[in-house]
Amino acid sequence: MRRKHSDTHLSQSAVLQRQSKVRIGHSLLIRALIVFGLLSIALIGNWIHREGIKDTHDGVMSFLDVLYFTAVTTTTVGYGDIVPVSDSARFFDTVVVTPIRIFIWLIFLGSAYTFLLQHTWEKVRTKMIQKELKGHTIVAGFGAGGEFAVEELLNNGRDPSQIVVIEMDRARVQAALAHKVIAMEGDATNNKVLEAAKIDTAEALLVSTSRDDASALIVLSARHLNKDIPISVTVRAQDNEDLMYQAGANFVINPIGLGGQILARSSDSKAAVEYLKDLTTAGGTVIMRQRDINEDEVGTPLHSLKSGFGIQIVRGEETIGFWEVDKAVLQKGDVVVEIQPIA
Repeated sequence: MRRKHSDTHLSQSAVLQRQSKVRIGHSLLIRALIVFGLLSIALIGNWIHREGIKDTHDGVMSFLDVLYFTAVTTTTVGYGDIVPVSDSARFFDTVVVTPIRIFIWLIFLGSAYTFLLQHTWEKVRTKMIQKELKGHTIVAGFGAGGEFAVEELLNNGRDPSQIVVIEMDRARVQAALAHKVIAMEGDATNNKVLEAAKIDTAEALLVSTSRDDASALIVLSARHLNKDIPISVTVRAQDNEDLMYQAGANFVINPIGLGGQILARSSDSKAAVEYLKDLTTAGGTVIMRQRDINEDEVGTPLHSLKSGFGIQIVRGEETIGFWEVDKAVLQKGDVVVEIQPIA
């Protein structure tokens, strides 16, 4: 059972980096061609109506005069040395040249914003976001698995401003932004992309890509940049599980294998499987969580937890189950895994 995250868990989205698929040079060329086309329309129209345009200097309208008049009237309102005097020339200047002048200025201003102000603002915004990123979760890959992971984090009350999604597909980046998390378009196998996502201050890395080789490279890069960060990764081929651990992953999940095991259990243990599904999502009635114990819980048995049903104690490398009654007494520094009801 899944539940959509509440809008109360959402905050302003942000993009760390965005690499346009249209190169700057191509975009400038397109805009230049549009300006050239508009100027050509104005030039042809002025040449046709040249008999109705007066040159106060020598009274003769040459092609150079028409070209000059077109340039100054499409970029400014003119200097008054050449003016339209006939009704047709004035009409053309009013209904054609004036809109062209406005369009050209909008193109110039839009270019200035896109290539100067916007890029500068995005760099400043990126620095501001990076400065605030600490203890966040990075999700590499926003396919089906990555999206489910983000939704589950949000359903568990995770602040969206503390989730950073890295994805190469622009459409999937936009899908991530729809969840109000921070998203960036880039290749997570690249060290610079992981550094931009502040891997050095992140709390956890979740890797869910469509290719095991890409996931392994991400794990290797992340482990190189942050030796202590917990890394969880999904694999598609069972043979690659050991490879992920060797690359530095702390936890490896094989969705296909896990799905097959649950599928097999469902044939004779439907109720148990339904409860297992309930445990794994924040949209059910109960949730399985781990936490550090409180000081007032030291010395008490695992079964006496008031926050939920304790099922396991993690003590360093040792794990103690709830059935080990003699050993299941809480000590300072223990981590407990418990089943809690969802209010």
